Amino acid sequence: MANEKIGILGTGDVGRVLGKGLAAAGHEVKIGSREPGSAKLKDWLASAGPRASTGTFAEAARFGPVAILATAWSGTENAIDLAGRDSFTGKVVMDATNPLDFSKGAPALALGTTDSAGERIQRWLPGAKVVKAFNCVGNAHMVKPSFPGGPPDMFIAGNDEGAKKVVSAICAELGWPTVDLGGIESSRYLEPLAMIWVVHMFRTKSPNHAFKLLRK
Repeated sequence: MANEKIGILGTGDVGRVLGKGLAAAGHEVKIGSREPGSAKLKDWLASAGPRASTGTFAEAARFGPVAILATAWSGTENAIDLAGRDSFTGKVVMDATNPLDFSKGAPALALGTTDSAGERIQRWLPGAKVVKAFNCVGNAHMVKPSFPGGPPDMFIAGNDEGAKKVVSAICAELGWPTVDLGGIESSRYLEPLAMIWVVHMFRTKSPNHAFKLLRK
């Protein structure tokens, strides 16, 4: 994938890790937030290098042909509204969110079976090409994952074949082979897969696991 401009909405661990990895891969990256001058983003800029910049949600959404949603689910729709829904029209939107509900302490899925975060985002952004990716691994292994059994797989889902090729190229640059699960409705299965990752993390008190599809 040629040097591309990529906007990221969300300044949590996922957004900062993906942004730093993509900047290291040669892309220009702008991370958007409500507070683009915050201390944690100043630290991120210092570590991510000259290809990285910060801005508002709207500036990140308009930055280039690819946008990444890396917000907490509770703030995702608001971030999209602050960015302006028209800002995403025609873009590849990589959805790295999970619809987690923390109201009872431990995370649980707020959606499932008949709907998903991926599908909701596609409905909110009908002019965008939404692709679910990077939702079922922890941020510690999102860039250049190294496991004894070889690289894990990144499962993706989306309605637009061209957009999935773009996201697959991004995955490859960050060290991930991809498995295409078809349309965005397959987010209904990827988001529960993220809960398997979360439950195992709580049980083992370690983020050092990922998923791989075995074939013969």
